[in-house]
Amino acid sequence: MTLRPPVEPMLAQAAESVPGPAALRAWVAYEQKLDGHRALLFTAAGPGGTVLVQTRRGALVQDRWPDLVAAAEAQLPHGLVLDGELVVWDTEAGRLSFEALQRRAATRARGALALAVKWPAYFVAFDLLQHDGQELLTRPYAERRALLENLFSVHAVTAPWTLCPQTTDLTKAREWLESWTDVSGVEGILIKPLNGRYLPGYRGWTKIRRRDTTEAVIGAVTGTLIRPQLLVLGRHDEAGRLRAVGRTVPLRPEQARQIAEQLAPAGPGHPWTGVKFAAAWGSRDILDAIPVRPDLVAEIRADRAIDRGGVFRHPLRFSRLRLDVTVEDVPGFGAGPTAAAG
Repeated sequence: MTLRPPVEPMLAQAAESVPGPAALRAWVAYEQKLDGHRALLFTAAGPGGTVLVQTRRGALVQDRWPDLVAAAEAQLPHGLVLDGELVVWDTEAGRLSFEALQRRAATRARGALALAVKWPAYFVAFDLLQHDGQELLTRPYAERRALLENLFSVHAVTAPWTLCPQTTDLTKAREWLESWTDVSGVEGILIKPLNGRYLPGYRGWTKIRRRDTTEAVIGAVTGTLIRPQLLVLGRHDEAGRLRAVGRTVPLRPEQARQIAEQLAPAGPGHPWTGVKFAAAWGSRDILDAIPVRPDLVAEIRADRAIDRGGVFRHPLRFSRLRLDVTVEDVPGFGAGPTAAAG
């Protein structure tokens, strides 16, 4: 059976830490998790065919990636389906850029070629779903990975194609999580059973993002002041304005009680009066948020996904109130997830 888009990609469930050997039910491999856009790439079935690029949600967007299409036609054999991550290199900044990736993903064919020159795209392949027209979904992951590595070797595949780093060494995987996540674009690791089949839409892998402890100001809550549900957090910019940087996941009952004891309603002139906050990064849904007096500092755990403006893209984990510091001690807007209060 030949795979045709849309193919629902296999997914991962989140975990907070790397399981020890005793907790793992099967032999596993570890891959670096990149901060990009999930994509499936279909090469042509034969001469004169079309290269297709599919998003996680099933849309075909090859017109936005002309550089990848041209490279696929030049380097890759017919009948392939690759699963991987799209990333973009910012040549001026000398690093991977999620913002540039977003720009390219939103640009139609007319402007795509110019952006491809400015922000070249790369496809980091981590799975092979079809080879030489033969579907591989029922093959174990270890076999699919071996075929993927052989593909890169036999065809001397080079940039913009790259293999996602992989290891079966737990010590190495923990090293990646602790140190490689300091590199722009690497946000954690994925754990995959070596004997696992590829199950479209199923959360059969495990993802672990590195999280750092930092601080932010509580500027608003959802729910009520007596029973807050989640926190909207901010940091002050250079002009002294409180700028929203993200929201937390829903609070546990004991956390909500602890925070409610300290909350006070917003007074006149609160910087967020009348401001609407998105329910998630890039979402159009709006939070029903209540401004509060911005004098409480929250210690939070944040991953490495943060835009250049200083906004955390993923929900934050509340750890505790920092009643021992003031809002003046909180890192400034744009300081990132690794900065901590003085």
